[in-house]
Amino acid sequence: MYLVVGLGNPEPEYSKTRHNMGFDVINLLAKKNNIELNKKEFDGIYGSGTIEGEKVILLKPQTYMNESGKSIEQVKNFYKIDNKNIIIIYDDIDLDVGVVKLRKKGGAGTHNGMKSVVEHLGTTEFPHVRIGTGMPEFKEILVSYVIGKLKDEEYEKLAPSIEKAALSVEAIIKNGIDNAMNELN
Repeated sequence: MYLVVGLGNPEPEYSKTRHNMGFDVINLLAKKNNIELNKKEFDGIYGSGTIEGEKVILLKPQTYMNESGKSIEQVKNFYKIDNKNIIIIYDDIDLDVGVVKLRKKGGAGTHNGMKSVVEHLGTTEFPHVRIGTGMPEFKEILVSYVIGKLKDEEYEKLAPSIEKAALSVEAIIKNGIDNAMNELN
């Protein structure tokens, strides 16, 4: 069983923001794989189904970004999911707009949502799917940059990376993280 988690802030207020790219990927995966996100439990919204022949849970934590790990830990413990089968999808300002990178493990960097995930899982060893949103011109506007609503043309630039991230998750489930990294990075 896989737990696939998109990091973000509760919608709809934060929809179409850079910080909610993880939620956008979960929504796309749910749509492509006929998985209903209709359960509210574990401080999150989730649904279960199959992707590439494997049972999966798609999760959107509702704890706000900085406490994302709390929801993930609850689902992990309840379903007894191994860390190597927990795939975390999130926005990354350190990658150029539209770039998608897979990692087998790694630290949180400056991402507060990932800091919470690492803290609650007690490890950095789980697959990461990072979606590049680019860095704002001035670091002083970082918060408004990541949680501010995107204009349609800005969102359209990120849309292909949402699709690529969804394909990356499917590749990880089908072929494993090492093969997916070789194929897609």
